[in-house]
Amino acid sequence: MENRKKVAFYTLGCKLNFSETSTIARNFNDEGFDRVDFEEVADIYVINTCSVTDNADKQFKQVVKKAMKLNDKAFVAAVGCYAQLKPEELAAVDGVDLVLGATEKFKITDYIHDLSKNDMGEVHSCEIAEADFYVGSYSIGDRTRAFLKVQDGCDYKCTYCTIPLARGISRSDALENVLKNAKDISAQNIREIVLTGVNIGDYGKGEFGNKKHEHTFLDLVQALDQVEGIERLRISSIEPNLLKNETIEFVSTSRTFVPHFHIPLQSGSNDILKLMKRRYLREVYTDRVNKIREVMPHACIGVDVIVGFPGETDEHFLETYHFLNEMDISYLHVFTYSERDNTEAVDMDGVVPANVRAKRSKMLRGLSVKKRRAFYESQLGTNRTVLFESENKEGYIHGFTENYVKVKTPWNPELVNTLQEINLTKIDEDGSVRLEFLNKLTEA
Repeated sequence: MENRKKVAFYTLGCKLNFSETSTIARNFNDEGFDRVDFEEVADIYVINTCSVTDNADKQFKQVVKKAMKLNDKAFVAAVGCYAQLKPEELAAVDGVDLVLGATEKFKITDYIHDLSKNDMGEVHSCEIAEADFYVGSYSIGDRTRAFLKVQDGCDYKCTYCTIPLARGISRSDALENVLKNAKDISAQNIREIVLTGVNIGDYGKGEFGNKKHEHTFLDLVQALDQVEGIERLRISSIEPNLLKNETIEFVSTSRTFVPHFHIPLQSGSNDILKLMKRRYLREVYTDRVNKIREVMPHACIGVDVIVGFPGETDEHFLETYHFLNEMDISYLHVFTYSERDNTEAVDMDGVVPANVRAKRSKMLRGLSVKKRRAFYESQLGTNRTVLFESENKEGYIHGFTENYVKVKTPWNPELVNTLQEINLTKIDEDGSVRLEFLNKLTEA
């Protein structure tokens, strides 16, 4: 068995990429490869790329360099979104041997029978219109939670976004397959499943390889809630126009779905939302947040926001700032707008200078810190359930409550991957929350 080849993976970008890397890794396993850590010497290094931010492009080159340092004879393959959008650019990076686009990445093991280094990266990328079939996947990143992909691609035409170009049309996994994957995950003693996709609220579209639409996102949520053995389900990012009141109401009484929503806003100015070609106005966003607060006052609500979009004046930015400041939300993910080839926004007037973008980003990050702190303070004294993670960080074990409050307590290996009833007591200087166990038997 000494001649088994070793493969290592590196994932850039979103949770969806992590779930797909895991699926690709299982394919390698089936082909007789041994998976090793990316820090180790391997025969093949597979890098799953992202194109959402400028930084991801630069990161790719650094990751290739790292692989070459570990083994300069290793075979390096690039897959994922950036590989679909700019295959030639990646192929030209020193050390890269193979670049696979959106449809080819799941067939990577078909391409690697000859592991000799190439002078120039070999490219196999399709016209994105061909990315119309669905490959289900899930990742088991750690012992406590898994990312389960339920949907891929996007039919929206947001003017700043390359994801439809990188991932193709919106299509979904068959409901029975999602349920099967969920059962497989829970059978491995994993307590929490996070649902992921490019536009998960669009679930149901393309479930049968065409535009036939039999199930909805609400059907999916209701069916998953019935799966035995799953203890926690979390919805990752979902568009405000696709998060229906029925879904919010169902989550509020659900057995497994936790009170945590992540809802992209992108701008608090209707003028900018129109320029972005988002499919809602800020009033819809307000309605969603108010509905969540009405039925789940303790829910955690995260918000994506983009600063520095072309045409965003100081007035537009302040509109966004005040809108978010006044709203009862829990934290922000702030993105600084970056130009992307082949998007409408690239040719728009009113380019915001880089230093202004940076300043606006800093202001919103500061607001996020304030919002998270206020949310954590509102939770002090309440009883919650926490799922503990597996890492010992400087003598402490961390975990998240169902409503996404990050907690810490002195390290105790018996707590790893367990759900514990706790009371939130005080906020620590590092921003996480200290706790008391409600069931004394579980205390260290």
